[in-house]
Amino acid sequence: MKHIKTDLLVIGAGSGGLSVAAGAVQMGADVTMLEGHKMGGDCLNFGCVPSKALIASGKAAWGQAHASKYGVADVTPKVDYAAAKDHVADVIAEIEPNDSVERFEGLGVRVIQEYGEFVSDREVKAGDTLIKARRVVISTGSSPFVPPIPGLDKVPYQTNETLFELREQPEHLLVIGGGPIGLEMAQAHRRLGSQVTVIEGMKALGKDDPEMAAIVLDNLRAEGVEIEEGALVSEVRGTDGAIEVEVQDGRVFKGTHLLMAAGRKPNIDKLNLEAAGIETTRTGIKVDAGMRTTNRRVYAIGDVAGGLQFTHVAGYHAGLIIRSALFGLPAKERTDHIPWSTYTEPELAQVGLTEAQAREKHGDDLEVARFHFNHNDRAIAERKTAGLIKVMVVKGRPIGASIAGYQAGELVNLWALVIANKLKMSAVANMVAPYPTVGELNKRAAGAYYSPRLFDNPKVKSVVRFVQRWLP
Repeated sequence: MKHIKTDLLVIGAGSGGLSVAAGAVQMGADVTMLEGHKMGGDCLNFGCVPSKALIASGKAAWGQAHASKYGVADVTPKVDYAAAKDHVADVIAEIEPNDSVERFEGLGVRVIQEYGEFVSDREVKAGDTLIKARRVVISTGSSPFVPPIPGLDKVPYQTNETLFELREQPEHLLVIGGGPIGLEMAQAHRRLGSQVTVIEGMKALGKDDPEMAAIVLDNLRAEGVEIEEGALVSEVRGTDGAIEVEVQDGRVFKGTHLLMAAGRKPNIDKLNLEAAGIETTRTGIKVDAGMRTTNRRVYAIGDVAGGLQFTHVAGYHAGLIIRSALFGLPAKERTDHIPWSTYTEPELAQVGLTEAQAREKHGDDLEVARFHFNHNDRAIAERKTAGLIKVMVVKGRPIGASIAGYQAGELVNLWALVIANKLKMSAVANMVAPYPTVGELNKRAAGAYYSPRLFDNPKVKSVVRFVQRWLP
């Protein structure tokens, strides 16, 4: 057995772990990193990167078939599903070197390609190596949650970890789960020519503002994606190419392929957390506001910590760990400024509180500024007018923004900046946006907040009339 002592041990080479390792080693710490599967984690190999690449393929096919509104003849796209998957693989391969063993060893990180298992509160075994660390960061991420549906163990199915290896195009894809992953893949496959049925036990996009979710769902249905809500699955049966999903009210949905997109579970099974005195909750490892576990020498970040499950959240957590574990400075997580986006078309984005959350918390102090995409000249020119932005404001400060529409994931960045820095609506109103851009929507939303104060205010009108009498 080899023995290693290190300042910082990072378990898991996903987004959060890689960020911690790169930052810590370049600041002078001795860093060891463990990864028993693929460098880059879920995001690079099975999540954000491949899904957005396949969405791009679907967008290209859809554009060919719906070009007449731009004065270009519609054509029936010749989709090569296997070639689209080659595109996905090429995108992964282009990004992969940034997350590779070679790059991190070049930075000075000691990379061990084994899973880690705690044997004491400070020691982790990885293969034939025993590592004693001053501080440990667990960043093992999450995996697809596959519910115990009767019959599922006898039926072939895909998850996000296998879908991007599939070369045969589904004739009819059944998707169990109407969250972001399920709907993104549903729309991509519909645009590539598959029939698609989404089966959701409750409400599709149920964690988002219902008014904004409806804009997205209406568009998906218009494109031919069947979305069945209130459909709790009771049984799955069939064989490869002939699968049936029965729901509790007796409805039966038939398809050729099945995608399970029913949520995520934390990757903790291999860690032997009990040996280190680390407690867990229903959603992941128990952490405090500083991302420390119940073992004060061990941190948990990203999906495995059981909070918001986004790549950029893991990156944010990494910054907190650098501050705390390397410099011994206080660092506490906040989530009010964390944005997220669903990359359907139109996109759906959120930062801070939704309208319902804001009303529950602030009551009559809440004001909601609204602006529709069909009043934005660039959106009109692009024929992307289905959309709405609304900003939740209390005493002049935005506390949340919900956006459904073209480039919503880009538009939400500004509101994340404003909320993170506790700026007022006046900061956005004072911004000058180039014309014509979709980004003007943010300024117009701020304008919608101030318009009643300026144009419907008798005092303002009285002041203007008074000044006009005295101006030469």
